[in-house]
Amino acid sequence: MYKQVLSYMVLASHALALPTLSTRQSNVPYGTVIYSCTQPGVVALTFDDGPFIYTEQLLNTLRASGQRATFFINGQNWDNINNHVSTVRRMVAEGHQVGSHTWSHADLATPDAAGVTSQMTQLEAALSSILGYFPQYMRPPYFSYNDAVLRTLGSLGYHVIQCDIDTLDWRYNTPATTGMSYSTYENGLNGGGTNSLMHDIHQTTVETLVPRVLSLLAQRGLRSVPVGECLGDAPANWYRTSR
Repeated sequence: MYKQVLSYMVLASHALALPTLSTRQSNVPYGTVIYSCTQPGVVALTFDDGPFIYTEQLLNTLRASGQRATFFINGQNWDNINNHVSTVRRMVAEGHQVGSHTWSHADLATPDAAGVTSQMTQLEAALSSILGYFPQYMRPPYFSYNDAVLRTLGSLGYHVIQCDIDTLDWRYNTPATTGMSYSTYENGLNGGGTNSLMHDIHQTTVETLVPRVLSLLAQRGLRSVPVGECLGDAPANWYRTSR
């Protein structure tokens, strides 16, 4: 408990030094789609659509393995973020990165710039209330975007993260089929992929796929780190306190 409290105290002090939109210093491009890690010897495990009822179990598994991940979260999707405040705080306290996946998992290619902005700022407000700051990294739901969306996201100060290994665990989300997702991950890793997509909303992903992936990484001597770290971006650039 003392370590957890200390972690939150450190986070609170760091939040005071986080950049605003006008003082951002990241070398990672804004409003540009990024697929892969740039740093050697590391990979990024990323999880979309949570937090949900399986996320705490996933955090336990990651903690036991010593690996860190990125969570692209929604405000209102499978559940409301305000029902998982302690989970979101735990993500950051245990060294994971929190990114935006929009408020309601909206297809950003559909609304106008005002609608895109609303999807982003609603989640910013919720995360500001929970953490005291909000992300500079995001992933568009459905990987759906166009040039206008990217311009809006860039103007809002977001790094746009895709992936280069899509496990398709949303499709292969039963014990009988999850082996397909594992094979997809292994083949992607063999092909040089570094930035993978999974979903912490699926029980089979959390209980079966992730442990197998972590075992594979251990066999290969690879570390999973947050997306910002795998891009060489300092942690102070992952979040901001205001515009």
